[in-house]
Amino acid sequence: MTGRLPRLRVRTVVLSAVAVVVLVGGGVWVLYGSPWLRVQKVGVSGVEVLDADEVRTAAAVPLGTPLASVDTDEVETRLGRLLPRIDRIEVVRSWPRGIGLKIVERKPVLLVEKGGKFIEVDEGAVRFATVDRAPSGIPVLELTPRRTVGPQRFAGEELTLAAVDVVAAVPTPVVGRTRTVKVRSYDSITLELADGRTVDWGSSERGEEKGAALTALMKAAPKARHFDVSVPTAPASAVS
Repeated sequence: MTGRLPRLRVRTVVLSAVAVVVLVGGGVWVLYGSPWLRVQKVGVSGVEVLDADEVRTAAAVPLGTPLASVDTDEVETRLGRLLPRIDRIEVVRSWPRGIGLKIVERKPVLLVEKGGKFIEVDEGAVRFATVDRAPSGIPVLELTPRRTVGPQRFAGEELTLAAVDVVAAVPTPVVGRTRTVKVRSYDSITLELADGRTVDWGSSERGEEKGAALTALMKAAPKARHFDVSVPTAPASAVS
């Protein structure tokens, strides 16, 4: 009896190991070798300007590939490189046979006119697309930096970012009527509205205070043609 017990234990261990190997092997085969868990569809959601077929083509997820073998990080990286209009992308497996591409597109807050076309700039000052026609309600950025030297000199990228910050702080109704954002220096930013009125904004600092001051000025002086909120504690308006 004592000799048989060790042999039974050994047999049990061996059978258990074999069972584990079979289960693991079967699981691997189901994931990678079976015809049931393979990509049959690539879904796209969240697109507005982009075309869903354009996104699928850029994603380049081959149909028939085992779902488990799709490198989602690689697909995300490829989409971001090929389609700069994409701000955020999430690639998800939709078992048993799908891949989902969840897209968030960049939104233009400024335009840069160049060669009769318009470069779209998002809230991070990223220039992400060129379009033939200016989208409605998006102001055009004019960079005409003054020639300065020393620590007060700012590069075009920094001035663009300052203009983006200003647009974010301008009251929404005014942004929709803003035709041009003119930037001469970090502390000399001016808005030109579609009706010909102008706003001296100054620098991009204290944006919330300046936005509140502009709203109050426009209500108090509806016929004014010029507003100055560069010093928000002492705003001013003028009829001409």
